[in-house]
Amino acid sequence: MVARFPWPLPALLTWGAAWGLYVLLGRTGLQGFIALGLSSSLGVVCSLFGKTWWRRAIIAGGFPASLLASGVAALPPWGWLVLLVLLALIYPLNAWRDAPLFPTPSNALQALTANAPVTGGALLLDAGCGLGHGLAALRAAYPGARLHGIEWSWPLRALCALRCPWASIRQGDIWRADWRPYALVYLFQRPESMPRAADKAAAEMRPGSWLVSLEFEARLLEPHAVLAVPDGRKLWLYRIPFSIRQVHPVPADPN
Repeated sequence: MVARFPWPLPALLTWGAAWGLYVLLGRTGLQGFIALGLSSSLGVVCSLFGKTWWRRAIIAGGFPASLLASGVAALPPWGWLVLLVLLALIYPLNAWRDAPLFPTPSNALQALTANAPVTGGALLLDAGCGLGHGLAALRAAYPGARLHGIEWSWPLRALCALRCPWASIRQGDIWRADWRPYALVYLFQRPESMPRAADKAAAEMRPGSWLVSLEFEARLLEPHAVLAVPDGRKLWLYRIPFSIRQVHPVPADPN
């Protein structure tokens, strides 16, 4: 069952199976909408095993999207293999377990200075820096800070270093990195990543330091502040030591 494999293998296996079925149907004489419908249906069925809606969409939509693109670009079969290899280089398996490339809007962190103050020259970390959009936003908010970025994908890390020569960028796993030196750690990950990030920050970061997350909250923690980003999203600010959110029990129905 595809759900048992680590992401993104379920998507890759489903796309490969759908293409195999499409080619097989073509060789037996079934072509056109019938072959397309049956092969796409295989992807839809397999997408039911996806754990999140966006994974289900990727699993289901990969085959018809690639088929459409192949008609436009006229790629030979080996061309798609090259694209898959490039995808694996840019996004290794570890990267997909956290977040794909989610760029931070340039003005998303402009209110941080007043709400999460740090001392001049403080070390700030963009955990999962991608192409450096978050680092650029952090630099605009804290022009005097020393900025570090960690990115698992080495091609993205190299491009980020070229784009952000004023920051220290290294290839690595954000979960194995030491967060103790940092006065602020910025994340734009996924909802599933936030409990792990909160645990790591609580265990490693100094009192008074900050964990900042764009869009996704740590549901068990009481935020120090929640800021509105110009594009409508929220910026969640948590200060160490964390305050645990109080959960009020629902009164029992007397009836």
